This record gives sequence, structure tokens and C-alpha cells, in this order.
Amino acid sequence: MKKLADHPQFHLLLLLLWAVIGLALRLINLASKPLWTDEFATIVFSLGNSFLSIPLDQVLTADQLLQPLQPDSTVGMREVVSHLLNESNHPPLYFLLTHVWLKLFPGLDGMVLVWAVRSLPAILGAMSIPAIYGLSWLAFRSRLIAHITAAFMAVSPFGIYLAQEARHYTLPILWIIASLACLIMAARSIRDRTVLPIPICIAWVVVNALGLATHFFFAFTLMAEAMVIAAIGLVQSWRERGMWYPSAHWWRIWAVAAATGASGLVWIPFIQDIQDSELTRWIFRDIWAGLEWLTPIAQAIAGWITMLYLLPIQADSPLLMVGSAMALLLFVFWTIPKLYWGLSVINLGYEERTSAWVFEGFVAGSIGLFLGVTYLLNADLTSAFRYNFVYFPGVVILIGVGLSSGWNIASRIAEAPADRVPPSLLGVLRTGGRKTIILIILLSLLGALTVVTNQGYQKIHRPEVVAETIQRQSKGTVLVAIAHRTHGQTGRLMGIAWDLQHPTAENPKINSSLNPLYLLAHHSQQPRSVTASLRKALNTLPAPLDLWLINFQDVPTKPLESVLQNNRCTAQDRTQSVDGYRYRRYTCTGSVSPQ
Repeated sequence: MKKLADHPQFHLLLLLLWAVIGLALRLINLASKPLWTDEFATIVFSLGNSFLSIPLDQVLTADQLLQPLQPDSTVGMREVVSHLLNESNHPPLYFLLTHVWLKLFPGLDGMVLVWAVRSLPAILGAMSIPAIYGLSWLAFRSRLIAHITAAFMAVSPFGIYLAQEARHYTLPILWIIASLACLIMAARSIRDRTVLPIPICIAWVVVNALGLATHFFFAFTLMAEAMVIAAIGLVQSWRERGMWYPSAHWWRIWAVAAATGASGLVWIPFIQDIQDSELTRWIFRDIWAGLEWLTPIAQAIAGWITMLYLLPIQADSPLLMVGSAMALLLFVFWTIPKLYWGLSVINLGYEERTSAWVFEGFVAGSIGLFLGVTYLLNADLTSAFRYNFVYFPGVVILIGVGLSSGWNIASRIAEAPADRVPPSLLGVLRTGGRKTIILIILLSLLGALTVVTNQGYQKIHRPEVVAETIQRQSKGTVLVAIAHRTHGQTGRLMGIAWDLQHPTAENPKINSSLNPLYLLAHHSQQPRSVTASLRKALNTLPAPLDLWLINFQDVPTKPLESVLQNNRCTAQDRTQSVDGYRYRRYTCTGSVSPQ
């Protein structure tokens, strides 16, 4: 085996194996899962179309509602940027790339292909495998660590989840990996009092600018990196008794920080509007009370676990769900000591210690920022696991480093000075080892298969469940109405219309005789605007009809009941709920008086 590992092509072929496995996992069942609100936003804006082209407070056909999903050859990048910045709260780089990417794939029946829009993030996600390999090699100069890290990036359930979303998360992960590579070189520059090369400084600034142009949460990456640099500087100052004068190596790093800050100034006007935007209101919470203080911590821990392990916790069987949750806890408690002692071993080496501290500080700083924003600003960043992409590469590195220590643990401890080896560290010899590392990788692979089979990390909204219920229970004239505030609700209604026209795994049969109509009843400054829109729509449609009210829980009750009673609308079922939707069916037999 040692002779094989010394072969020049061995490591390249092994890395290719991790990349192939990672790409295959990211492409499995890629188009079978339902589209949800945020993915519709990606499609519409990437095509250069606008949600504002869909009429509000009017009865719509499915074709009218889904019209922004149709590619238009006359639309270019200018429209992509214009509509995105006017209607959304994201920078445009990823949407511009998707605009170009979608031109490579002809649509079906005039509509964009689901596989096409999701394949770009899947491929970018697979590219993070060789990227994390390169970062690991740069940081630790160990092919073993690089391969184990690449293997975990290939099969991480969280990584698979992000890569199968038609969203802008896998591209900033690549920028984060590149930025961390520059951070490692900067940390060594400070430690050794050497000047960071100008090409590295320029590359760092460019990568940071591209990261901010891809996702505004990349700013958390930059803040965590700044915390690491500041900590290294303070430690150096303390060790040298305050001799932290502005030497050449610091001037270069400060120049990088200034240039990065300048590249972010262009986005300040857009960032200032985010907190007051209807699109982000869902993440802000009222004052925490009682045990609710623990909710963000529990959510954060759950998100961290899925970076390594996941089991079918969203399966249909309650028994399987409970069993999976219990097994996950056992896996975690079994793994944590191995990671802890593995990182302790890495810290025995002089070169490895600096890199390990950088990644540990980066991850800890990022988590601290997330919890700080959550508790101090009441913006619960932990409620959306996808935001953990900010420090995901750092976590994968630490997992790979911690577990790789067990591969040749005996020789590593033997090489370390005797006075620096804690006696308790010898316990690793009994619980670590190569078989354990391989087993953990296989368990992580099981989590990846859980994601691709839709038994875990299901889509945040479940329009296919609502569509299947409508198809099963309704016939004749059907009106599906949603209380509308932003294009988030437009996307929810699009999801239902799309799934009623396109087969999915949960709704494989399409009822061609069912052609529902749709209504975006908009919340305006008038308190009864939603009910007025609903009243107008019911008056224009022939009775009897089935009325489905979606997310009407915030609509004033008395005006709504008045409209329903006047149109003889009788509730047929209890209010049902599924992720992203609260819905109820009414049968309306006609108006009792002019309205």
C-alpha cells in the first residue's frame, strides 16, 4: 500500500474518485424534488424576468401565473441586474452566471428545465471537493489530511443539500475556500514576520469582492477572518511584550482589509434596506422568553450535526423518525471525543498548530457572530440551516483534520516530545484508527443518501403536498387563493400550479381535467384589501366552485367570514398545515346578495 501511495498518479486518481462520488451524489434525483419559493426566485430573476409582470388581485390561469418561468431571448444581463436589485435582496453575480448557464439548455414546452437550473449549483458543489483538497494540502502539507477532508466534502449531507438547491450557496463556498487559503498564508506571514506577496494580496481582495457580489452573508466570513487576524496579532504582541509596531507584513494585510472594505461599499445602499424589507421579516423575532432562549442553540447544534451525519428523520414512519433521531445522537456522542483528541494531536506539531488554530478560530468566530446577531438583533440566523454555508468549509477541514490524526496516531505521538503528550491522549489508540475513520465516512455517505432520497433535508416548502390534496379532493371549477405580500407568496402559489402540471415523486399522476384558477390577494395599506380581492374574484366566477385559501391566517377574521358567508362557502375540512402552507377547502354555491 505504501508503494502505491508513493506513485505519482495515485493521489490524483484518488481525488478524482472523491470528485466523481461527490458529483454523482449531487446529481441523483436532482429534478425529482419539487421546486419551492426561493428556487422560483432564482429562475425568474436569472431569466431576466420580473414577478411584477404577474397581475395581483386578478383571477389567473396557470399559464399566466407561470409566465415568468419562460425564457425570453430578447432579455439580457441588464434586465437580470435591474429586476434583481429592485425586487429582491441579493447581489447579482450568481444570477448572471445562471442566466448564461440556462441559455445552454432549451426549455420544455416553453418552460425552463428543473434539471438545468439545479445542475449549476450541483457542479459548483462538486468543484468544492478538489478545492477543499487543495486548501487542506496548503494548510497542513499532508496528502492524508487532504484526502480525508475531500472525502467528507464529497459525502457531507449538508453539502449535498446545498448543492441540490437552485440557489447561490455552492458558489460562495468556493470563494470561502479561496479566501481561507489566503488567510492561512497571511497567518504564516504574521507568525514568521514575512511580507505577504502582492499577488496573494490582490487575489485575496478579488476573491473577497466576488464573494460579496455572490451573497451578502459572505461578510460574516470576512468578519470571522478579521477576528482570526486580530487574535494572531494580539498573541504576537503579548509574546513580544507589546512590540506590535506597523511593520511591512502588517501594512500589506491592512491594505487587503481596506481594499476589501472598499469593494463592499457599493452594496451598502442595498444592505441598508434589507432589515426593513418584507422579504426578510420572517427571520426577525420578538423578544426571547423562557426556554425560547435555548431554541437558537438547539437549532445551531442540529445544523452542525448534519454537516457530518443525517438519517431519515423526515421519513413517513414515526418509528423510523424516532429511531433515526436516537441513532444520530449516539453517532454524535461517539464521534466528538475522537474529533477532540484528534485536534489535540494535530496541535502537537509546530506547523500544523498554526493552521489548526486558524480554522478553529474561524469557525468559532463565525458561530459567535451568528449567535450574536440572533440574540442581540433578534434576527434568528440559526433557523435556516442553509446559512451555515458561511463556515461550512472550515468545519469540514476540522472534521478531516481531527479524524485523520487517528490514521497513524501511534507514530504521531511517538514523534512528539514526551512532555507535550497528555496521558489521556493515549486513549485515542483504543478508540481511533483507520477502521473507525472509514466507518465514519460510510455513515456520512448514508446521510448523503438520506438527502438524495428525500428522507432528510426535504424542501423548506412542500407545494407538492398541497397540489396532491387539491387534485385528490377537487373537481369542476377550482380557485386557489393566497394572501400576498411579496414574491415569496407568488413563489408559493407557483409551486402549487407547477406541481399540478408536472408529475413529482409524491404526485406522479396529473389530472388533465383539473385546471385551477389562481388569485394573489395582495395585502395593501387598506386593512380589508385581501378580502376585497377575494370578494371580487368570487363574484366573477360561476358557482359552484371549490375555494382553497392558502395562508390566510393573518387576514382579519370578520371580513373574511362575511365574504365566505355571502358566497355560501362552506368549509369541507379542517385547516391543514405543511411546511410553508396553511390551507383549507371551501365549497361555494353562489352569492346570496349583491356585493
